[in-house]
Amino acid sequence: MTATVDLSGVIKRYGGIEAVRDVSFDLPAGETVALVGHNGAGKTTLLKLMLGLIRPTAGSVRVLGDNPAQGEFGGRRRLGYLPENVAFNPALTGREILSFYARLKGEPAAKALPLLDRVGLAEAASRRVGTYSKGMRQRLGLAQALIGEPLLLLLDEPTTGLDPALRLSFYEIIQQLRDRGATVVLSSHALTELEERAGRVIIMNRGIMVANGTIEELRRVAELPTRIRLTVAEGGARAAHAWMGQGESGRDLGTRVVEFEAYQGRKLALLRRATEQGAPVQDVDIVPPSLDELYAHFLRRQEAAE
Repeated sequence: MTATVDLSGVIKRYGGIEAVRDVSFDLPAGETVALVGHNGAGKTTLLKLMLGLIRPTAGSVRVLGDNPAQGEFGGRRRLGYLPENVAFNPALTGREILSFYARLKGEPAAKALPLLDRVGLAEAASRRVGTYSKGMRQRLGLAQALIGEPLLLLLDEPTTGLDPALRLSFYEIIQQLRDRGATVVLSSHALTELEERAGRVIIMNRGIMVANGTIEELRRVAELPTRIRLTVAEGGARAAHAWMGQGESGRDLGTRVVEFEAYQGRKLALLRRATEQGAPVQDVDIVPPSLDELYAHFLRRQEAAE
């Protein structure tokens, strides 16, 4: 099956600055991908390359089977894009804004307008955008990105300005799109949000792709320890340290909770002791390395190798 996006050996230079350095990856249909990295890491440049707004200095970019930067790129109407900072004419209403973008994509306005209800703006459809809050403008931006049921959706910091309830609603929409076969790329600094929602993570640092894989794959490669938290009887933390034996580093998180770090090959042995008959443990929580920790690890590893 042809990938929705295929980048091969992509380099992008701006004068003497190499914004993207030899990046290659492909994104299949029906996948949610988190594109993460600090400011200046190359995330926005990659999004612009996929949109066809800029051309690579070297390498190739294929989106929906074609070069997105060519003038006759037919897949442009099947792309959806939400920039980090949305800007709309403040004198127009939400309904007028969406009708305008529908015409740009060759879609009937009547088919696009129900998207206002989908993002929770039905009651504000007749209000001027200049009266919208930041979160409302963000939702309007998402609605315009969804016009035409895109096969590729590129979202740059999409949940900025959204309250927790609206963030959940946003990710429900993303799940529905993915279930219909769309490829969704989320570029965000909100790593905790992305951890449970992205099927794959691409980590960028100074234009270099330093990691690419599922969370579980990145955890195996990183070999960071899993934290195991044991809840013991009141005042039993000291006994838990002694019971776990030598060679196990632990720290108290309270009078009843002790946390141990278990590297690969030691996790099962530690859990076996924690759950064996007679063990002074009332509950066990397993906390694998978070996306924040993985992100920091791969950046440190890359910088150490240079």
